[in-house]
Amino acid sequence: MKSERIQTGIRFSPELLYKITVVAKKNHRSLNAQLEHLAQICVDAYEKEHGEIPFDLEKTAIE
Repeated sequence: MKSERIQTGIRFSPELLYKITVVAKKNHRSLNAQLEHLAQICVDAYEKEHGEIPFDLEKTAIE
């Protein structure tokens, strides 16, 4: 079964990685879930100010 999630590689300083992992654990989330949550907050704030970002999976380069 094909996953609907896209795997990416993100580079962090050791300190930032440690701290975001602590935040994730305190929020009862995995590191991945915490990063996805924060990304969604960022996108929601952007779209609230600038309007919805259009998305069509068939037209994206990310697959």
